[in-house]
Amino acid sequence: MTASASTPVRRRVDAGRRARTASASAGFHLVSGVLAAVFLLPILWTVLNSLKSSEEANRSTPTWFPQSLSLDNYENLANFGYGLGTYLWNSISLSLIVVVGTVIITVLAGYGFARFQFWGKNVLFGSTLLILMVPYATILIPLFIVLGKLGLVNTVFGLALVLIMFQLPFGVFLMRNSFESLPRELEEAALVDGCGSFDAFRYISLPLVAPGIVTVALFSFIASWNEFLGPLIFLSDGSQYTLPIMLVNLSIGQYGSVDYGAIQAGVVITIVPVLLLYLFLQRFYVSGLVNGALRG
Repeated sequence: MTASASTPVRRRVDAGRRARTASASAGFHLVSGVLAAVFLLPILWTVLNSLKSSEEANRSTPTWFPQSLSLDNYENLANFGYGLGTYLWNSISLSLIVVVGTVIITVLAGYGFARFQFWGKNVLFGSTLLILMVPYATILIPLFIVLGKLGLVNTVFGLALVLIMFQLPFGVFLMRNSFESLPRELEEAALVDGCGSFDAFRYISLPLVAPGIVTVALFSFIASWNEFLGPLIFLSDGSQYTLPIMLVNLSIGQYGSVDYGAIQAGVVITIVPVLLLYLFLQRFYVSGLVNGALRG
């Protein structure tokens, strides 16, 4: 009797638990949907405005949807200044140099900090992290002077060196933690099987920390692609400008006029590469960020 009497009670408890779980799940998805809509609405508005005619996009009373689809804004953007292709190439070149330089330095430094013991190791690692505590804008003038002495002012490569420096603290920290999360026995087994130290690093450790490498690359790409203050200070030749500087110049206009449609088209072009890259690499990004933050 006791077992049979407790069965309905247990069923009611389980049903109540499932109902609470379903309610919590529904509430979570509802809130997530609302937040997604809030964040996506400005992007949707920008895309729609970029597809309006130039006259409609610059009306004082905006319209929600374009009365007719047009690529006028993209044509105006393509013909602005030195041409969209020039600014796009400068941004791509800058981002590629920063990503490649940051990944190479942070992977080697992270592996060294994780696997080797040497004098001053903790001091050097702490000094690298101290870069995070230095306000970016406060050292732009000294860096400008240094680059001037090296003949790298007004060059994309000189600007890339500055951006790489500011990406090092996060990248080194993440890669050191990623390598430390790997068992040393994997490399030791490779050494026993005849691999050299570099081969063990290349074929054993490096593939296993691929999520961390992707995370560092993605962060450095986004930072360099959207960078505004650095190019504004270090670049003076219009042919060297990147997309953010182009958009600012476009927003100023002549005699106070602003081509809002062309600006919206420029924003869309700026968003697309970052969005596609993130969607393609997000599974590596999440894994690498979590693994790199678990140890410290």
